[in-house]
Amino acid sequence: MAFQDKSLQCSDCGATFTFSADEQELFQTRGYTNEPKRCPSCRQARKSERYGNSGGGGFGGGVRRQMYPATCAECGKATEVPFEPRGSKPVYCSDCYRKMRPAR
Repeated sequence: MAFQDKSLQCSDCGATFTFSADEQELFQTRGYTNEPKRCPSCRQARKSERYGNSGGGGFGGGVRRQMYPATCAECGKATEVPFEPRGSKPVYCSDCYRKMRPAR
């Protein structure tokens, strides 16, 4: 069955949005039988309301992780890290960490 782009109206904001042929195919493979009621921006806003600012209920369940202040051992910039620095090992900001990390 060949899908064609469809114009739908958002039930929240009333804007017209395109339900693309690719999206329709994806919906079918996932077993969804209904067309989307909301435009992409209203869908995202609803997810944010439901799960917080993480945008989804994946690993962590939308709970913001505890961050700790630190000073980068390479450039001296103030940063935050997701673990409590002990002082026995250097801590790097994300930019310096990316530069020092071996390429994958």
